[in-house]
Formats: sequence, structure tokens, C-alpha cells
Amino acid sequence: MRICFYAPFKPLGHPNPSGDLIIATGLYDFLVSQGHQILIASNLRSRWIYLKPWLFFTILKERLATAKRIRKFSPDLWLTYHCYYKAPDLLWPALCKKFHIPYCIFQGIYSTKQRRSFKGKAGFYLNRHGLLQATHLFSNRKVDIENLRRIIEPERISYIKPGIFPESFYFDQSSRKSMRHSWQIKNEPVILCAAMFRPDVKTQGLTWMIKALARLPEEKIPFKLVIAGDGSEREKLIKLAEEYLPDRVVFAGRIERKKMYKFYSSGDLFVFPGIRESLGMVYLEAQSCGLPVVAFDNGGIPEVVQQGKTAYLTKPFDEDSFCTRIKQLLQDTQQRTTMGQAAAKYIRQDHDLHSNYLQFEDILTGHAKTP
Repeated sequence: MRICFYAPFKPLGHPNPSGDLIIATGLYDFLVSQGHQILIASNLRSRWIYLKPWLFFTILKERLATAKRIRKFSPDLWLTYHCYYKAPDLLWPALCKKFHIPYCIFQGIYSTKQRRSFKGKAGFYLNRHGLLQATHLFSNRKVDIENLRRIIEPERISYIKPGIFPESFYFDQSSRKSMRHSWQIKNEPVILCAAMFRPDVKTQGLTWMIKALARLPEEKIPFKLVIAGDGSEREKLIKLAEEYLPDRVVFAGRIERKKMYKFYSSGDLFVFPGIRESLGMVYLEAQSCGLPVVAFDNGGIPEVVQQGKTAYLTKPFDEDSFCTRIKQLLQDTQQRTTMGQAAAKYIRQDHDLHSNYLQFEDILTGHAKTP
């Protein structure tokens, strides 16, 4: 197929890493690996652009430029990744009357509460218009499937299980030894965590977790906490760790995703609350490397772990339950091993994108323009 690909929220190659960018890149790479010809239709980032009237001319100019690209490329299908009220697709819905090309959306989100929001109202209706124009919609979150069914017929919506490419995330014994040595870790079990240090729920989750874990040293439970990530809240988090967990926390800095398997290999369990986490790629990656997980039972996290088998999910902000589960895994080496092995197997059985995206590709091909 010849596919026009567009990511309005965060274009491919954007410098700020995120789960959305990882999924968009994975989709693109998979389609290319399957032999499809892909054109990046545009790099226009539409996040809150409708609140910036001085950029309206830019939008019109980009529509004209995109139309020229479409004529030259002659695609069989247009695929938009991740559009919602903050970042609606402002290109294809405006061009669909001119080009009779099937329009598919992966991860289109419909949130009705935004139509009552002064800031998000315009984005809500622009996004709703685009969703209604779609030939077919795909989502990797069940809650988004339920919301889309409020305005879209079920036969036009498909659920694709979230996942990763497991060959990029595996346990490596040599990396475990070298990284633990660099962090001066002796025999104590290692809790791993990974998140960007942004002034939002990521830092809020890290802050809550550090304070909660401060209970464990009081019970004489040995452990080291190693956190991968970086951002504007770094110094604040370092000071917090020095106050609540002195000599217990290592800040590993930002690690390239292609090297994250080394980081995951160094630990014994992965812990991150994940406040209102939409999906959580880190949970998939950690499990793939053989780590049991402790997190909050909220957002999309239950869709990427097996409660009681590969992970323990607790009620959000339930400090007693959260710490009890961590303590249990820290003190029981056999249980950590059993859950970690189950986690690696689970990812390869249920969340391998090589197989999950074949289903996506099959449905996509069925909607492609025919000569």
C-alpha cells in the first residue's frame, strides 16, 4: 500500500520522548518493514493550535502543501495517529472532499467533557468532526473504544492490543553486573523506576513513591531505588530523595530507549505509581525484561499487566497496600523470580507488536483504495 502518515500531536522525530512518540514510531516502522510505501504527509503539530489565531494562515498554507504531496504520491490510504481535543487532525478532514482516499485513525480519542470546557470546546468539535469522517478507527485502549462507540458504529472500530517489539527488551546478565557495579550496589535488591521529570503527574507520582518508600528503611528492609529519567524537576526530586531516602536512591539520568534493556536487566522489580497513566510503555518494557511490577490500578495499566501473576496493582494512593506489596517482593526472591518469568512470557504471548500489528495491517489493507 501507499500510505500517507500523519501524527498531529507529536510528529515523528520530535525531540521530547514520550509513549505517544514511541507508538507512532513503532507503527511507522512496522508498516515500512511490511513493504508499504509511507509518506509523512505533514509535520504540522496541531497541539492547541486552534487557540493561536496567528497560525491560521500556517494551517491553510500547510493544507495546500499537503494537497500537492497527495497528488504526487497518489496514496491508497491516509493514516492519522493520535488525535484528540488538544490536537485534532486539521488536515485530512478538510481535504477529504477533494481526495476520495480512505481515512483511518489509530488512537482517536473522544472525550465529551471537553465540550463544556472553554479552552477545549473548539478542539472537541474539530476532533469530533474528524472522527466522524474516518473510514475506520483503531485503538489500543479499551476505554477509548467504549467512548468512540458513543458516536461511531462498532463495525468501524477495532481494538489492537498495546505492545512492544520484545526483541528490543530482554534480560542481559552482563549488563546487570556492569550497571549494578557502576551504582555501587552490593547484595541488596534493586527497585527500578523510569519516568520523565516533568512538572505533572510524572513528578507527582515519583514524589509520592519516594515518600511512601521511606517507610521501608524504618522496618530495616534493605533496597536501593534507581530512577532513570531527567527533566526540569530533577533537582527537586534529588533533594526529596536526600530527605526521605538518604543513601538509598540513585539517579541514573536519561537513558536512550535502545539501551533501556540494560537498565531493566539491573533490577529486581519495577515500581512506578502511574497516576492516571493512559497506557504505560515502561510496564511493558520492564515485564519483557523479566521484572515484576507494582503500580496503581488505574488508567490503562490493567491492560498491560496480569494482576497477581506479573504485577501487583493497588488502589491509587493506598500507601499501606503499595508498600506491603513492595516489601513482599523485596523479601521473597522466589516470588520475584516466578513473577518475572511469567511477565516475560506474558509480553511475548499477548503484547508482541509483530503479531498484534498483523491484525491491524489486515484490517487496514481491507480499507485501502482499490484501482
